[in-house]
Amino acid sequence: MDRMVSLCKRRGFVFPSSEIYGGLGSTWDYGPLGAELKRNIKDIWWAAMVHQRDDIEGLDAAILMHPRVWETSGHLDHFTDPLVDCKTCKARFREDELDSARCPRKPSKTPKECGGELTDARQFNLMFKTFMGPVEDDSAVIYMRPETAQGIYVNFLNVMGPARQKIPFGIAQIGKAFRNEITPGNFIFRTREFEQMEMQFFVKPGEDGRWFEYWREQRWQWYLDIGIREEKIRWHEHGPGELAHYARAAYDIEYEFPFGWKELEGVHNRTDFDLSRHAEATGKDLSVFDDENKKKFIPFIIETSAGCDRTLLTVLVDAYAEEEVRGDTRVVMRFHPRLAPYKVAVFPLVNRDGMPDIAGRIAADLRRHFKVFYDDKGAVGRRYRRQDEIGTPFAITVDSDTLTDQTVTLRDRDTMAQIRVPSDALVAALHERLHI
Repeated sequence: MDRMVSLCKRRGFVFPSSEIYGGLGSTWDYGPLGAELKRNIKDIWWAAMVHQRDDIEGLDAAILMHPRVWETSGHLDHFTDPLVDCKTCKARFREDELDSARCPRKPSKTPKECGGELTDARQFNLMFKTFMGPVEDDSAVIYMRPETAQGIYVNFLNVMGPARQKIPFGIAQIGKAFRNEITPGNFIFRTREFEQMEMQFFVKPGEDGRWFEYWREQRWQWYLDIGIREEKIRWHEHGPGELAHYARAAYDIEYEFPFGWKELEGVHNRTDFDLSRHAEATGKDLSVFDDENKKKFIPFIIETSAGCDRTLLTVLVDAYAEEEVRGDTRVVMRFHPRLAPYKVAVFPLVNRDGMPDIAGRIAADLRRHFKVFYDDKGAVGRRYRRQDEIGTPFAITVDSDTLTDQTVTLRDRDTMAQIRVPSDALVAALHERLHI
């Protein structure tokens, strides 16, 4: 994990936020490669959820919402973690995670073992508060949303009508959320500012069980489709003591990170809790008419909720590999080609004999189709290694043979095999191999 985090900074995936000022706890900035990787993840999710279906619509709801939304949803009363303080070192911990936490002064010991005295637990609300307007008093308090789902629920009818949808249908959203976590950590796994990829699917009561199983299958397959190894993911069913107050059933997809099995995505049967609560609080009729039974009903909701940042971390961890090649250690990020920040790199073997001009023209032509990296500095073997470390699936080298027969070397990242390809056939050859 430490080597991968080091690579992320060195190669431009993820940096500590405000680093020149000493950083800010558990906040991160995405560099050039991280921004591309994150965009690719979101684009692939959006395509699977919205573009490739006719029963899901997209939404981009505001981060700031009426404060009564969070009262109605239960976040003001229930969105809390049990907080304890150590009177000795002044560190703060979640009471329910004391067995896995570490004392900052004695990292080999848990807060229960280090000898420090812990305070009684108190409930700590995770929502960030701010103020709207010029006066900072209780009447001006609003909250940074802790999840994107509520923006979908309050817009249920606004989307269904103009989109000409009928039950069953879904609403998908990608957006920022904010939680004042007590113990953030494990790189970008748990942060206070993060991005969610959520879809809420509205169904008839009585059909919720079938749709719940359907979306479990769909979401499992999505991770396989982006190249995550199946042996590294598993299902975790929420038992009676784990179920949220609104849920009839809930499963998490977990990934085996270097720091253990952790939640990657949740699939939840939220029943009609959310729409019923908002209807009751506002007096708005959020029911729909069933043409078949000639009755109105409040839809049940099947939720799929994934963290974009956690997905990105999963992709990084799953892709990272070290292997021995002719006595040297090669670090390679084996990204699925659809996820890779750069799809192809272009090199002139040497900076003479017109090779840079040819390589430049090839790179310019390929940029109309793919994200391309051009590099003419250093030995070509070192350039290959740099591209391996950032996960570029293919590299093209213009060499002396190119000057006579217009072919180039096409190198595969994973096998390191090299073949000759006519320069005017590169676009087709890459499309075939990249599967995009």
